[in-house]
Amino acid sequence: MADLLKSMKAVEDELVSLNEKLADPAVASDPRRLAELGRRRRELEELAGAGRRLGALEREIADTRTILESDDAAMRELVRAELERLKVARDEAEQNFRLLLLPGDPNDERNVIVEIRAGTGGEESALFVGDLFKMYERFAERARWRVDVMNSHQTGIGGFKEIIFGVEGKGAYSRLKYESGVHRVQRVPETESQGRVHTSAVTVAVLPEAEEVEVDVSPDDIRVDVFRSTGPGGQGVNTTDSAVRITHVPTGVVVTCQDERSQIKNRAKAMKILQARLLAKARDEAAAERADRRRTMVGTGDRSERIRTYNFPQGRVTDHRIGLTLYRLPEVLDGDLEEVVDGLAAAEREKMLAAEGEEL
Repeated sequence: MADLLKSMKAVEDELVSLNEKLADPAVASDPRRLAELGRRRRELEELAGAGRRLGALEREIADTRTILESDDAAMRELVRAELERLKVARDEAEQNFRLLLLPGDPNDERNVIVEIRAGTGGEESALFVGDLFKMYERFAERARWRVDVMNSHQTGIGGFKEIIFGVEGKGAYSRLKYESGVHRVQRVPETESQGRVHTSAVTVAVLPEAEEVEVDVSPDDIRVDVFRSTGPGGQGVNTTDSAVRITHVPTGVVVTCQDERSQIKNRAKAMKILQARLLAKARDEAAAERADRRRTMVGTGDRSERIRTYNFPQGRVTDHRIGLTLYRLPEVLDGDLEEVVDGLAAAEREKMLAAEGEEL
């Protein structure tokens, strides 16, 4: 408990110091610093609240123990029962505080950009891209997040070669970050006449949306090309040069957007995707240099890793990272991902706690 008491005091001291910094006019004039300190204050306020709750329970347990000296046997029995209840609450509060002390992902509260692309499997893979998009769209609806399609390339039978969309809402990245990787589908395609099960794959990449103050893209570093949209889009979509392709010359990153009829809107969306990709690229490079802390967590998030299988004949979904199998495929594809996401988050926390314990 001594280590937790030190941590609780450190949290309170840092919160006081942070509030003083936020009152500094120099900080208020620096958007990036202000955003960083604001996020840290929210973390510290949650930590401080959990620490105060733990401290209050410890004091209550100490006060309750003094009543055990009573000569009244019935009273002592009541006190013992109350002590057991308080100890259970204290243990839960301690576990919660330890979890909050773990280093958090600075991106957790951000909006995200999700990119889904067809892989092996031809048209069947393209159709499953559409299925996954609907799954995430419904998951977002349950969380009351907003989904905005930024770019898509449809195929002839209703699938997508790729679809890129933004998800805007509190904690979007914290819940969707586990989706990066290869999603495998096993089912009988509509075009299969002999009823054979085919296996196809789709890749998903989840990128935290970059804040403008984080990724400064110089106009001199980009090349912007405009052209006519080529996919479905309604009357007039192919009559103007509304599609936009932005190339970031220093890195070679290319982004295309053509879903909007307005060239201005397509350009704005393309810039948002570009910033997210550049932010992810910079962080990936930095992570590689320091052996990326997240490699100790659930999965690597690398798109070469098969993370989940959707088996239609058996009606099951299996997440290979934590060995979780659910025989609720229709519900999962309807956006009911909570059990999967909660399981992945819990496994991540357990690994981090184990790693913390090894260091102590």
